[in-house]
Amino acid sequence: MNGSNAPAAESSAGYAGAFGDFDGRIWLNAAHQGPLPRVAADAAREALAAKLAPHRIGDQAFVEGPRRLRGLLGRLIGAPAEEVILGNSASWGLQVLANGLPWRPGDEVLVPAGEFPATVFPWLVAERHGVTVRQIQASGPVLRPERLEQELSPRTRVLAVNWVRSLTGHVADVADLHEVCERSGVHLVVNVTQGLGALPFDVGRLPVAAISCSGFKWLCGPYATGFAWVRPDVLASMHPVQAYWLARPEGAGLDLNAEGEHRLRDDLGARAYDVFGTANFLSFAPWAAALEYLLAQGIAAIARHDQALVGQLIGLLDDSGYRIISPTDAAQRSAIVVISAPDPGDNETVFRRLADAGIDTALRAGNVRLAPHLYNTADQIQRAAAVLTRAGTAAGQAGARPPEGTSGQRQGDRVQG
Repeated sequence: MNGSNAPAAESSAGYAGAFGDFDGRIWLNAAHQGPLPRVAADAAREALAAKLAPHRIGDQAFVEGPRRLRGLLGRLIGAPAEEVILGNSASWGLQVLANGLPWRPGDEVLVPAGEFPATVFPWLVAERHGVTVRQIQASGPVLRPERLEQELSPRTRVLAVNWVRSLTGHVADVADLHEVCERSGVHLVVNVTQGLGALPFDVGRLPVAAISCSGFKWLCGPYATGFAWVRPDVLASMHPVQAYWLARPEGAGLDLNAEGEHRLRDDLGARAYDVFGTANFLSFAPWAAALEYLLAQGIAAIARHDQALVGQLIGLLDDSGYRIISPTDAAQRSAIVVISAPDPGDNETVFRRLADAGIDTALRAGNVRLAPHLYNTADQIQRAAAVLTRAGTAAGQAGARPPEGTSGQRQGDRVQG
């Protein structure tokens, strides 16, 4: 595929106009963090104004705010609102599972070797119950079902994976992994952070054991937002590991004039696992506004837009000399494109040249990662590809022609933008 034949993104004037001007820069780094849409920034200002004048915050706001957010998240993943667990990160939902599942000594949790730390660390607490956390080699960019079958044992209780690998953009085949896990009575737990918002995920159609997600990347919320969903039969087997006096059954009101009995409730369901302080007006109110905006656009439409940008970028980099580490097949791609210069030692130079040109990307595992989202445009992708082409050429020339007075030492990492 060459640049002239690269697919163009859908008209994005409405998308781009819904966000800020990014100080005149191009933000191609949603895999690190997503920006707030303008409506979310407005909601944050309203929440701050209310905190400046607290009489504006009625008692029922402590119930209605979290209920609204759960409803939006439920719509996002195809689940009833009452099954959504509010958290502050992807790690929150995973630690809820790690602490709440009924472990037996000798049980094991499988995680692919090299998986993102947030998908591994929460499970380590289960080792205090005699559980082994075993890292397995995926024998490829992502764990394949046939490889999983080779690693399963009678002791395996959980497989924890990332849906999309942040370092490469590869997408795990969750449906096939779920089929293997279901046959073996293993819980498949998926960190969907690097996909949800740029790709659709429906737990009604793909009822994995649980998902967990951060809210500040592709879902365009503030930092310290997140949620989880646990399949009802799995949730029913869990032991609550926390007690919060404001936790109420779904649909219950709040009467601060009657504080209630000092006893643990056994009728809370998913509410027993929410992060404390679910009203969290300054973070959850703007996140809810961001989710309303994303849902109004339609996640499928956003995915088409993002995939068009990814396809355009891949096409423009064809024959550029860069190695594309991410999948290039449209059926296998996420919204993450990871590339490397022919000499990986030049990647930092390429990254700096992009930044100097006002294009924000990420340097991860020594490679350059670009992550476009709905607010990006085809023109911005064109500009990024042009800078990449120039940077790659300059780095290559610096490495091929040592300056006078040297004895062939590579100078690529000294090229300045």
